Parts: sequence; C-alpha cells; structure tokens
Amino acid sequence: MIVNQNIIDAVIVEEGVELTLDELSHACAVNAEWIVALVDEGILEPLDIAANPWRFSGICLRRVRIIQHLQQDLEVNLAGAALALQLLEEIDSLQLRITALETHVKGS
Repeated sequence: MIVNQNIIDAVIVEEGVELTLDELSHACAVNAEWIVALVDEGILEPLDIAANPWRFSGICLRRVRIIQHLQQDLEVNLAGAALALQLLEEIDSLQLRITALETHVKGS
C-alpha cells in the first residue's frame, strides 16, 4: 500500500510582526536577491527603504508565499504574479466589505 503524505509547514504571523530581509528570505526558503527583486518590482515594500537592514511587515511573508505559488504552480512571470497578487488582495478587500455590509443590514 502506498501512502501519500503531504507535510505542511505553517507559521501564523501577525501583520504587526517585523522581519528582516534575512528572516523573510529564510522563512520562505528563497535567497535575499529574489526578495530584493520583489521590492524592485513593487510587490514588497520595506517598512523603511532607507533602513539597513530592511525590515518587512508580517503581511510581506504572506505576499512572498503567494508569489512563490503563482510562479511555481502556474509558471507566471514576476510581473504577472504581481498583477495576480494585486487582484487577489482586491478580492479579499471586497469580500470584507460585503461581509461588513451584510452584518450591518442584518443588524438594522
């Protein structure tokens, strides 16, 4: 009998958490140069671009993971992944607004 086991490595990171460039690249198992490319593309933004080392909010970890999946699973280039990420985040925002409106209507 063949058993297929998928191991999921997950860390819950709050938005208020700050990660250095090295911590972010280590958490995502990518090299720092790739993270720098994400900054250059406008996908990630350090909390203070002039700081050394750069520090990133916890939300950047989520963004890097999404970009990784888009590139690995769908073979999307970096510009396409940036656009897809923007659209996914817009969908999340709209879903939150819909939920808030539904709650407001039910409460009226």
